[in-house]
Amino acid sequence: MTPRKITINPISRLEGHGKVTIHLDEEGRVEDARFHILQFRGFEVFTQGRPYEEMPIITQRICGICPVSHQLASAKACDAILGLAIPPAARMLRELIHMGQYIQSHALHFFYLASPDLLLGWDADPAVRNVVGVIAEFPEAAVKGVRLRKFGQEIIKALGGKKVHPAFSVPGGVTDSLSENDRDRLAEGLPEAYETCQLALDLLKGWVGKNLEEVGRFANFDSAYTGLVDAKGRVNLYDGRIRIVDAGRNRLAEFDPADYLDHIGEHVEPWSYMKFPFYKPLGYPEGIYRVGPLGRLNAADGLSTPKASAELAHFRALAENGLTGGSLLYHYARLIELLYALERAEQLFNDPGICDTDIKITARPKNREGVGVIEAPRGTLIHHYWVNTAGAIEKANLIVATGHNNAAMNRAVTEVARTYIQNGEVREGILNRVEGAIRCYDPCLSCATHALGQMPLRVEVFDARGGLVHERHRDPTA
Repeated sequence: MTPRKITINPISRLEGHGKVTIHLDEEGRVEDARFHILQFRGFEVFTQGRPYEEMPIITQRICGICPVSHQLASAKACDAILGLAIPPAARMLRELIHMGQYIQSHALHFFYLASPDLLLGWDADPAVRNVVGVIAEFPEAAVKGVRLRKFGQEIIKALGGKKVHPAFSVPGGVTDSLSENDRDRLAEGLPEAYETCQLALDLLKGWVGKNLEEVGRFANFDSAYTGLVDAKGRVNLYDGRIRIVDAGRNRLAEFDPADYLDHIGEHVEPWSYMKFPFYKPLGYPEGIYRVGPLGRLNAADGLSTPKASAELAHFRALAENGLTGGSLLYHYARLIELLYALERAEQLFNDPGICDTDIKITARPKNREGVGVIEAPRGTLIHHYWVNTAGAIEKANLIVATGHNNAAMNRAVTEVARTYIQNGEVREGILNRVEGAIRCYDPCLSCATHALGQMPLRVEVFDARGGLVHERHRDPTA
């Protein structure tokens, strides 16, 4: 058999562009597989010289899917430069808009991006294996999913004035308070939101129960896990300490986010514009870790809300049967976080201080640098700024959620390719599984590469001599 090279380009149902290359040897076995990121962004450079207070508005333009997360991380970095704690109402409002971001983002991923594979099948006709196909086969779930995402977007709009790229979080607090009318109006949407979240959980758990064997062999591997935790070791999506645990969920480190450079390094490969973060004491590649829903639930001791905690107990019981590192469990973990975000939003709606109007402190810069860390839907997000005496940015460092997962996504691509490609067989459904390994992590490639250009993804298969033998492209304009 002639050695081959398979190329997948573009990967569908994710944000950003890149490609996958799979090399097969003479016997049709996978010799190597890589997930290439082809975008390049310059936010860390072209923000130099800008006033620090502009950063929350500038950096949220990195992404149209999770702009709230960038704005919050940036505002927190600016708070650190000011050297102050924002008013309690401002903190609650920031967390509330963050919950709106989680609700809309997690609903988007499950109902629009992941469900076609799970509900219609990996091998379904690509022409129907999309959200339109889901609408045709599962109309109730599809409509409810759209409405659930809208609920999250309405929270963002009520606070920031618009659903995408709101003007809300600023150094020292937020721009506007929440009216009692808006609070009550938003709270009225919770019962339907809970119902839809439970529908999604039932669909996902039903699929997992029927496909346990595949969950166990689909990119199921050991790694470290990372996420923010509160003082009790529970998941905290807005604030807390960074915790890193090993594959057995034993704690490796827990530290103040401002000290991240002491613990996290970034490896560079010549074939990708995206860096490969790792836990320094273990080195690279032994120190790779995973962030995002699976990373957070594995790193933390628990959750602080009752419904999500009960669901987490079921998740842990399942995962402990040799599935802790299963990439497909990202989908389950993501829905548990969706439930948590709904509960946390309800708690914030019920807090009597949520409508207070003391929401911003004005001050002059006190410190020459500031670090802001938050849990974006896709994982730990770090913004680190250095400023001069006039408050202009001298240097910026961004480590984005998808970047943390870069090494893990490459590992997942390799694992799935080696599991499913046998004797050189590379039918479309197998290549879709390779793409699905990446979709588990819900990557935002524009965020991670810091993009100019389109959003395609290419998969190429090469033979052992480097000859291109198979290539898949998708036209991003189609």
